[in-house]
Amino acid sequence: MIDPDWAAPWFAPYAGVGEPVLARLRAGQAVHAALAHPRFEPDSVRQPADEGYEAYVARTGRVPTRHNAHDLFNGLVWLRHPRFKQALNDAHQSAPPAPAGRRGPVRDALTLLDESGLLLVAPASLQAALRAQDWPALFIHHRAAWQGAQSRIVGHALLEKLLQPHKSWCARVLVVDDLDEPVLPADLSPSLLPPLPVLGIPGWWPANEQEGFYADARVFRPKRLASAPATGGFAC
Repeated sequence: MIDPDWAAPWFAPYAGVGEPVLARLRAGQAVHAALAHPRFEPDSVRQPADEGYEAYVARTGRVPTRHNAHDLFNGLVWLRHPRFKQALNDAHQSAPPAPAGRRGPVRDALTLLDESGLLLVAPASLQAALRAQDWPALFIHHRAAWQGAQSRIVGHALLEKLLQPHKSWCARVLVVDDLDEPVLPADLSPSLLPPLPVLGIPGWWPANEQEGFYADARVFRPKRLASAPATGGFAC
């Protein structure tokens, strides 16, 4: 089905839970069964209920799972970060009501994290440069500070995209104190999740050892308001 390179920085945190799942997939199991946890069930079970994904997970405690790479990575993040994923789903249920046809800023932010989120523990200099989208400061002037940073992708759609790495793939960043025990801020909104082109992270991609890598204005764009609805896109 897929063959992730577990040595890649974005996949490495999932190697321990992921390789046994991949072995079961290679043996012919469906994704929900290969994940080997009672939390997962085939999406066909949910469909007759005619119920939204988040509402169904909240009501049943089970995660509807299709047989594809997208839902496989969703399952791996559930296995690696079950409390964080549960917190995302709970926050969807408790989010303030939004006008008809809209999700509202809280649910937009939750969707961005779920699909393309990256957790970051970083020194203040990197946090400030990231929020300003000051790419030269973030990746060149303060490059050494990345040695004291930690990052982990938790967005399952972004993990799927990174099966084929591309310079433009972009995460939305939640700054946290602990990668293994991340906490959602009470005032969550898209503007609190700055964009980050993940292949720009030092040590993540050989080409970024050259300063010219960051001169591509199509990817490393000036700061703009991060208030657009969550659409599943990955442009910064």
